[in-house]
Amino acid sequence: MTGAAEHPFRAAVRPLVDAMGGELVEPGEARADDVVLSWEGREVVAVRLPHLSDSLDRILAELERRHGVPLAELDRRAKQSVVRTLEARGAFSVRHGVETVAAALGVSRFTVYNYLNRDADRENTTRSGE
Repeated sequence: MTGAAEHPFRAAVRPLVDAMGGELVEPGEARADDVVLSWEGREVVAVRLPHLSDSLDRILAELERRHGVPLAELDRRAKQSVVRTLEARGAFSVRHGVETVAAALGVSRFTVYNYLNRDADRENTTRSGE
């Protein structure tokens, strides 16, 4: 939108859409798989969601920014924390998710699976001790 002031609802959802890696488009340009958002009965903006594989790359880049170094340079404990975060965000439901994460962390797929299993074992031990 050039020249005109941005609608307040559009401005309000922009940070969320940016964080998801989506794109804001005009409602008239919406495709069938876009989500059109309305405000007070009027279509204001459409959200074009990213492909899942793009989302994983975006999440990895955001985690790298948060840590301030390439993920491959993190110590083992930090890498395990990254894997927990990624699991919570559904990264391993994406096709080739484990391979993508392993490459970003500079570890093998086997290591990523070990991190995941270690957390699952820890969680099961905690539950059985309750």
